[in-house]
Amino acid sequence: MKILEQGQIKQKIKRLAVEIVEQNFGISEIIFAGINNNGLGFAKLLIKEVKKLTDSTITLCQITLNPAKPVAEEAEVSLSSSELKNKTVIIVDDVANTGRTLFYAFKPFMGILVKKMQVAVLVDRKHKSFPIQVDYVGLSLATTLNDNIDVKIIGVDELEVCLD
Repeated sequence: MKILEQGQIKQKIKRLAVEIVEQNFGISEIIFAGINNNGLGFAKLLIKEVKKLTDSTITLCQITLNPAKPVAEEAEVSLSSSELKNKTVIIVDDVANTGRTLFYAFKPFMGILVKKMQVAVLVDRKHKSFPIQVDYVGLSLATTLNDNIDVKIIGVDELEVCLD
């Protein structure tokens, strides 16, 4: 079942961009750190809208981690520690479910003194098992644990979010 179609997703991205710019007014650089593929794709869509609203420098990087084995395989960030130091970082993912992926996405930043850390997701589910707060949310959903959210934002003609 489709819960968000392209027009709705684009509207949510525009709203999130306004919120991000408002909450980071006067910040000289904002780093968007997309988790894996869909998080990176969503980060690119957010950046496109944020750039229309601010003169701040916007930087994109990728966090690579294995959500199934977050401890066995270290999460990695595509920027160096010196590039992240004293910067505002927004970790971006498509869906926040239990919070586990987001929780482990913070690990590479633990040894770096960043200025501010925030989280942006397109869909936030209410099944948190980890102490994760999402700062920017496109859509909040209360679903069953067995439901699956499928976000199609990469390599598709039409953006959509489906509940399976």
